[in-house]
Amino acid sequence: MSPSPNLPQDLRARIDDHRWYHTIELAPGVTTPGWFDTRPAVETVRFPSSLDRQRCLDVGTFDGFWAFEMERRGAARVVAIDILDPRKWDWPYGSDDAIVREMATMKAAGAGFELAATTLGSSVERLELSVYDLDSSTVGEFDFAYVGSLLLHLRDPVRALERVRSVVRGEVLVVDAVDPELGRVFPRRPVASLDGVGRPWWWRPNPAGLARMVTAAGFTVVDGPRRLYLQPGAGQQVTRPALRALRTKEGRLAWITASRGDPHAAVRARAT
Repeated sequence: MSPSPNLPQDLRARIDDHRWYHTIELAPGVTTPGWFDTRPAVETVRFPSSLDRQRCLDVGTFDGFWAFEMERRGAARVVAIDILDPRKWDWPYGSDDAIVREMATMKAAGAGFELAATTLGSSVERLELSVYDLDSSTVGEFDFAYVGSLLLHLRDPVRALERVRSVVRGEVLVVDAVDPELGRVFPRRPVASLDGVGRPWWWRPNPAGLARMVTAAGFTVVDGPRRLYLQPGAGQQVTRPALRALRTKEGRLAWITASRGDPHAAVRARAT
């Protein structure tokens, strides 16, 4: 993969016109204003330094940062899956249609991925496919899979990981949101908090809970859980809440996010 030598004249305008989830360097000095900047996390999560000749899967690709990173590290084949229509996501009962429309605006039917792939000259294959529908008879088998910031948004995260295991013959790297308070109170006991109100935010486990989700799906943990904080990108305005917000759990989470980043954990595991 190499950046296109003939960048369109209006590239900056097209970048600015899209609401990006990922921060991606499309060309020297040309970077997307993502909601998150996952570039510092590449080393923290211990992403493989080389994926030479490996078949790789990016689950819930959004703008494609991790898929393009796989390609950059020598993968022979990269498949990226996502659901482009937010109405097909795991919404809890009673969700506001306005929130669904807001998510659809941000997703923009995958326009960010398309622009990034074209600009980078990428050959990543994107499939509109739910993680629940992964099947080796249709997508093939993979040596390595990345599942990032997705389980939080799923009604059934263990079932999703089971489907990933059905197509992975090597390792999976799972990086997802965790509950820092549960991690502090229960450092070893696997527990999770449940949201499920008005938006597709469901389970937020402690790090031990994330590892248990992975093993419950049939993987063997080989590294982690490793705590980390995803850094905000230029597209996310972070404001530290007032001190009175510390009275509530939501306020304390907002304080941590504003001060350190979004609490996540990484688990590397092998299919058994």
